[in-house]
Amino acid sequence: MSLKLLGAQAACGTNVAGASTFSGAPNVRLFNSGTTIRLITVANSADATLATVSLAGGEDIVLKKSPSDQVFAAHAEILGVGCITEN
Repeated sequence: MSLKLLGAQAACGTNVAGASTFSGAPNVRLFNSGTTIRLITVANSADATLATVSLAGGEDIVLKKSPSDQVFAAHAEILGVGCITEN
């Protein structure tokens, strides 16, 4: 799988007020730049939590989401960038 990046990587907000839709991207590549396991939260446009996942230090994931879904993390060590997956 390859990724088409849609912007610059940036630290995730640490609460729903600082959450990002990553410009409506359908996917977000998330990387934990720290060494501690960190919680990542996906919320809808009404700020209600839809899902959470933990990401170990040094690990990355590609999270599929709806364009209006927002992502934030328990710590700014989580870096994210909107992307499109390509086969």
